Amino acid sequence: MIAGSTVTGREPYLAARVLNALLREDYGGLAGRVTRSKDGVAVVLTGGHRVRLVPGSLFQDFVAAPEERLRLEDVLDTLREIAAPADAPGVEAFARECHEALRALDLHDGHREDVLARLGRSVPASARNPAGPSDVAYAPTASETADDGASRSLPSTQARISAAREAVTAPSVSEDAVRYETLAAFVDHPVYPTARSRVGLTDEELVAYAPEFAPSFALRWAAVPRERVTGTPVPPVPGLGRGGPAGGLGTSDPAESRRWSEAAGAAEAFAAAGLPREFAQTHALFPVHPLTVPAVREIPWAVVGPVPYLTVRPTLSMRTVAIGPRAQLKLPLTTSTLGLRNRRSIKPGTLADGARAELLLRAMPSPGILLADEQTHAHAGHEYLGWLLRRLPPGEIVPVAALLAPLPGAGTVVEALADRLSGGDVEGLLGAYLRLLFGFGVRLFVEYGTALEAHQQNLALVLGEEAGPGTDGPGSGADSAPFRLLVKDNDGLLASPGHLRAAGLTVPDFTDERMLTDDPHALADVFVTITLHLAAAAPAFGALPAPRAARLVGDALAEALEPYGDDPMARLLRARTLDAARLVGKSMVTAGTLVDKARTGARDVNKFYGTSGPNYLRQPPAALRPVTQQRTP
Repeated sequence: MIAGSTVTGREPYLAARVLNALLREDYGGLAGRVTRSKDGVAVVLTGGHRVRLVPGSLFQDFVAAPEERLRLEDVLDTLREIAAPADAPGVEAFARECHEALRALDLHDGHREDVLARLGRSVPASARNPAGPSDVAYAPTASETADDGASRSLPSTQARISAAREAVTAPSVSEDAVRYETLAAFVDHPVYPTARSRVGLTDEELVAYAPEFAPSFALRWAAVPRERVTGTPVPPVPGLGRGGPAGGLGTSDPAESRRWSEAAGAAEAFAAAGLPREFAQTHALFPVHPLTVPAVREIPWAVVGPVPYLTVRPTLSMRTVAIGPRAQLKLPLTTSTLGLRNRRSIKPGTLADGARAELLLRAMPSPGILLADEQTHAHAGHEYLGWLLRRLPPGEIVPVAALLAPLPGAGTVVEALADRLSGGDVEGLLGAYLRLLFGFGVRLFVEYGTALEAHQQNLALVLGEEAGPGTDGPGSGADSAPFRLLVKDNDGLLASPGHLRAAGLTVPDFTDERMLTDDPHALADVFVTITLHLAAAAPAFGALPAPRAARLVGDALAEALEPYGDDPMARLLRARTLDAARLVGKSMVTAGTLVDKARTGARDVNKFYGTSGPNYLRQPPAALRPVTQQRTP
């Protein structure tokens, strides 16, 4: 602990996450400051401050001890000291990220009760209890990170837990998906420490548009000359002309939907957005996120209409908004998340590549797997003028990112789902999920040389008979799962042209050449860092004691690999996962913000590797605490 320091609120939580990330990535040789003595393991910060380290993290060897009350500036001063001079701009940008993330955490704490109340799950003051942060937990509140020395135990009555879980027992079809997306936003990213930072947004903008605040707002619309448009000329949302493919997508306001669906045609659609009717002959309408309006106004050939229309709610990704129970719009934003270089604009070609990737996956049918329909999109050649309509399948949709989310009073989403689907057996429910996940992922890897960037945000459980039966295929576990697995947002896919041709499939003509590789180790890097780390290990270790989670994940992966025997791709994947001494990881902070791409050499900042951690499948981190054994606010 840093002597004489006084820190309050969310600062110790965030400072520890930042220090842990820098240690994991060994930025600036920080691991060289780790000392071992009879007093234990520690890292020396600027000024000689010793921070005690302990084992037990999921993705790295040592992390800051829970009792350390770190100051963010002490960690940032150390970062500045170890950084190369060429990285100075990136270091200061990351410092801004840290302060913005801290501000966002504090802001969310102040609105948490209101958000839960608006979700229909208010939290009485008597239900609040302190609990410490976990490496894979939701972002705890300030009171939860306070080291008051008191013993911590589970809530004393099953009644409170049951009452809390009642809240998600039977959500309405029109609200369940957005509700779960909001709850998922209560959970911090398993790896990136400042995920709450949205670069450049004010408190007012966060409250108005960020998913953790459960807002609703109306979109803006821009007229774009038709000759600049590729893709669908008019977004098929309710009311934008007659006869479009939207059909009964619906909106959150039936009267609003009727008003638009009764419009005489495109001219009325332009007029309803406050644009001249005659634009219908020469222009196309593009939906614009309110945060992007100032940037679009700077585009000389685009005209932003003055009248907002179409009430939407943000999903976990923030730039994707729900326009109805089965439809979402993905729109560009001017901000960055998960690093300065991860801008949330939409580059030309990205949407078409995602659609091509979806069609490729549809040629690889797997039992129990559903694909979102992402074939309807348009772009105007500018990073702030593009849109994608995502159509979702029937059923109750629960993002994997929401599984560890806290319920008001006590418990988590995964516990509530287990109560409904598996008699309260969380391990059984997660086992069914993992068999689906690995059955699909291993089949793609071995048979088709394909790895998906389907992390916890891009995967969802689809509950209900409406999801329909799966197709036939080996090793899926679909026959025993009480749900299907939905996959969306496939523009980060990586595929081997050689394997695709060998399987009789046409190699897609991707605009982004980085989506193709014949390097099997590059494919394995994606599988380990996305499918294994984020989609499998993070929820499993967050919900179960580490030994049980390790066994569950390892057994499901081994089961998926077993039918392929000595196939070279199966042997490689087994060597990189089950049999590996260490597991590859991403250097997300290094590539995302700290170091310029010219110095990292990263073709894709989201696929920059170089760090590694212990193989938790072989040696589970004993100190890791599952989220379901912590109290929730």
